[in-house]
Amino acid sequence: MHSELGTIEIQPESAHKYSVIWLHGLGADGHDFENIAHELRLNAESAIRFIFPNAPVQPVTINGGMEMRAWYDILQMSLEHKVDIAGIYQSAILISRLIDQEMNKGIPSEQILLAGFSQGGVIALHTGLRYPHKLAGIIALSTYLPALEQLKTECSSANNTTPIFMGHGILDPVVAIESGKAAFNALHALDYNVEWHDYLMKHSVCIEELGHISTFINNVFT
Repeated sequence: MHSELGTIEIQPESAHKYSVIWLHGLGADGHDFENIAHELRLNAESAIRFIFPNAPVQPVTINGGMEMRAWYDILQMSLEHKVDIAGIYQSAILISRLIDQEMNKGIPSEQILLAGFSQGGVIALHTGLRYPHKLAGIIALSTYLPALEQLKTECSSANNTTPIFMGHGILDPVVAIESGKAAFNALHALDYNVEWHDYLMKHSVCIEELGHISTFINNVFT
């Protein structure tokens, strides 16, 4: 397993008070969401350090074993998304280390937010809901929740009430909206503080969603 991740970073223009760690999807890299830092027009933007990690390069089974940046291997495309669960845990360790590094810089965990798109959303949820210190929030976009059963026994009480934003495209051909809604319903049934938004889009992010994400982050970074 890789011991650390390369990152793309945007440093705060004023005193560093908050951190956002944003995880890309399969085959992309840390630059994929780099522009989002300014597009969100956040109230605290000048005090936020944005971190966009690069997933490790590894073979991906559904893509014929082609090597690409991936947080875990996808073994089979289906509504259930048969995936490499061990790979999810390995990537979660790497992201937890990034959170630890921000805390070591003096940023309280309650002022650190995890966000992710598609595969990155899986890792954001998996890591955040197990992290031993309370986070500001979790954003999970166009994603699903492969390790739900394990979560029931591995969840961290520190993040039982952490706000969670889930957004999904109604026309998504990559991660079916049914998979995303099933993840939301499962988290809601476990009494997590989770909100759901769907949009008339495919496997992407739209302007309306960015507006809702901005409101969410402004509410948790107070």
